[in-house]
Amino acid sequence: MIIASRRYAGGRVALSDLPLDGKPRSELPAGTFDWVGLYAPGAEEMALLQAQFGLHPLAVEDALNPMQMPKIDAYGQQLFIVARTATIEEGDKIAYGQTAVFLGRDFIATVRFGSERDHGMVRSRLEAAADRLIEGPDYVAHAILDFVVDGYQPIMERLEEAVQTIEERAIDVFPEPSTIRRIFRLRRQLRRFVRIVGPMEEVCERLATTELPVIDVGARVWYRDVLDHMRRTMRRIAGLNETLASVVETASLLEQHRQGMMTRQLAAWAAILAVPTAIAGIYGMNFEYMPELRQPWGYPAVMTLIAAICGGLWLRFKRIDWL
Repeated sequence: MIIASRRYAGGRVALSDLPLDGKPRSELPAGTFDWVGLYAPGAEEMALLQAQFGLHPLAVEDALNPMQMPKIDAYGQQLFIVARTATIEEGDKIAYGQTAVFLGRDFIATVRFGSERDHGMVRSRLEAAADRLIEGPDYVAHAILDFVVDGYQPIMERLEEAVQTIEERAIDVFPEPSTIRRIFRLRRQLRRFVRIVGPMEEVCERLATTELPVIDVGARVWYRDVLDHMRRTMRRIAGLNETLASVVETASLLEQHRQGMMTRQLAAWAAILAVPTAIAGIYGMNFEYMPELRQPWGYPAVMTLIAAICGGLWLRFKRIDWL
């Protein structure tokens, strides 16, 4: 589906409905370029785009595959960029998409799969600022990548909120099984995010620091800004991973401490109960000659002795916090 197809000259819209008919274009004047946006195109539409803009067949093949990893390839005087989009859904589930960018001296074409965040906002903002749009297609490519990277921020905010809630609960009590499962689900999501989106940092770094076709030296400062945003995102992910790991470690230490306290309490009570158990065992032997059995003070004396010893042990263990 063709979302938009326009020609710009001098930072203004020169043709609002550029036909995508597959006819090779003639060379455009300086300051003029075409911007075509496609969403989930089929092979026929991509064939028209390839013929009209002279795209490399390998780049076209990669653009039709919505499971590509972020990368940047140069084909002569054209660049092919793959960016991965991500949005947060209900239940903190992350949905991934793909935006492929074909970049030439006088054109830019985007092919989008999966993501519901279209580029209409980017296009409207650029068309309202002629001084930016006149910079050319390399500046438009920067705006699209910046839009993609900014889309990661709501995900980070939602995940940070979830991690903070788990961290606060883990300090008070040992996490419940449902919370532990939630922790491991979050860690799995973060690993998948790093695997799918992480290479975007390398793509942005190449655009900001490496000499590439159709990227003017003056445009690199804009890509450095995108690189800074991407690096901040990766640092936030690393922080979330560390926090979740510390939550698991802290919860384990708290549980070990709790079990140790229970073990010490059981040991203390066993020591206290051992005294009456031992004395009762002696009396249970049915000796014939036990003088205190026939003494009127024998039973009270033995019970007093048991109480004194048990009381002394209880005070001792209480003092060292075992009870």
